[in-house]
Amino acid sequence: MKIKAEYKVREMAGEHIVVMQGRYGADMTKVIALNETSLWLWNQLQGRDFDADEVCNLLLSRYEVAPEVARRDAKAWIERLETCNLVEK
Repeated sequence: MKIKAEYKVREMAGEHIVVMQGRYGADMTKVIALNETSLWLWNQLQGRDFDADEVCNLLLSRYEVAPEVARRDAKAWIERLETCNLVEK
């Protein structure tokens, strides 16, 4: 899967939010805010294909967590991206 190219992260009022760029404009009725870890993952993976294993490995490389925790968190992060329609397969 891949983060859709039309979505970019912008800082607004001290928060990092996802906005749709270009001719679609920004729909400010639905704001998706990223915490520090989500922002880091977004920046690491934007523009490239990835899967849950890669997200898990990134989490393990940055944080001291058990592999099963990293895998659970990776799957949850991807599910949230899918729910918000931010990725393409």
